[in-house]
Amino acid sequence: MNWDLARSTAVEAITREDRLVTVAEVAQVGEAVRLADLWLDPVTTLPSGVSGAEAWSRQRWVEATTPVWAQLCDPVATRVVAAMGGVLPDEMRAMAGPLLGMLGQIGGLVFGAQVGSAIGNLATEVVGSTDIGLPLGPSGRAALLPVNVAGFGAGLGLPPEEVRLYLALREAAYHRLFTHVPWLRSHLFEAVAAYARGISVDSDAISRALGSIDPTAMDPEALQRALGEGLFQPQESPAQRAALARLETALALTEGWVDEVATAAATGHLPAAVALRETVRRRRAEGGPAEQAFATFVGLELRPRRLRDAANLWAALAATRGTDGRDAVWSHPDLLPSAADLDDPLGFAAGTEHTDAATDFDAELRRLAAGDSGPATGDGSSAKPGSGSSEGPDDQAGGTAATDPDPAG
Repeated sequence: MNWDLARSTAVEAITREDRLVTVAEVAQVGEAVRLADLWLDPVTTLPSGVSGAEAWSRQRWVEATTPVWAQLCDPVATRVVAAMGGVLPDEMRAMAGPLLGMLGQIGGLVFGAQVGSAIGNLATEVVGSTDIGLPLGPSGRAALLPVNVAGFGAGLGLPPEEVRLYLALREAAYHRLFTHVPWLRSHLFEAVAAYARGISVDSDAISRALGSIDPTAMDPEALQRALGEGLFQPQESPAQRAALARLETALALTEGWVDEVATAAATGHLPAAVALRETVRRRRAEGGPAEQAFATFVGLELRPRRLRDAANLWAALAATRGTDGRDAVWSHPDLLPSAADLDDPLGFAAGTEHTDAATDFDAELRRLAAGDSGPATGDGSSAKPGSGSSEGPDDQAGGTAATDPDPAG
């Protein structure tokens, strides 16, 4: 994909509404992030992940996040552009000649322009570098966009500094997570890559568009017009839906933890913490126009649909295991709750299947080391007195049997 064009298109989309950040705003953001980090210390075992705080304009957000957007979007763009070459009619292949080489370049230009427009529009809505649940900016650099923070708070009837502090809490909490859970970034990006591997493209639409072009005319503008008429709409497949479900679960768990920790830190400091939490939740659940446009162009819906369920799960873990036990779940990706666990957060907190499996495995190793080749479960013939028998998978707390999710969640 042509990322120079994507970047310039994004900047052009926001230039008229953007403005420079003032010296006062830089100081306000720096103070908000510093205070947020202090408030977070008592409510999480993860230390600060912030090495500096910055106030960004919309253009600065585009420039700072483009490298990560390239990592996210290139797998999708590669599949889409490659599909164009595979659907050329045989007669066109014989006549096209140099047009075949031009096809990939034009496709990269068109896709770059579409993605650039979507990123530029997204820049009018985001309030920070982690606002969509992904680490888009430089590591350790907490950033807020003052112009968008003001837009977020408009109509809420709350003091601007209270709104800014709550959003700074979320930004600083994200940085703790992404800095001290080193596998999380690759875990999220692999979910995006898995989605790209399962993507399919509307080949019939591409064939119809290319079939309408005179291959001997060598008219790149006609080719660009044809390829820009809604041909980059990814078609859903089972693999795509499964990958998207994994991505949504990962985003929900990440944002649910931030939601829970940021609100816990704000309680007692910000009177409107609960109201601000609900505003953010609704905003993330609905998605703004720019976010919806991004999903249309690129096929990625970066919304944590089960944010409330995930926040409930993290709250249940904190209540049953304490802050240490809750945050210890991030120590390895295999310990993360599944989508089924989000249906039963209390069951997961009481005794997850991960913990049960580890306990059973350790017991089996001890039994084999002792030279006991008899059955480990069943009639209890090889079990130690008083140890009891193991439960079936349907009897384990936090197993796969789950209650129906709350429709309102």
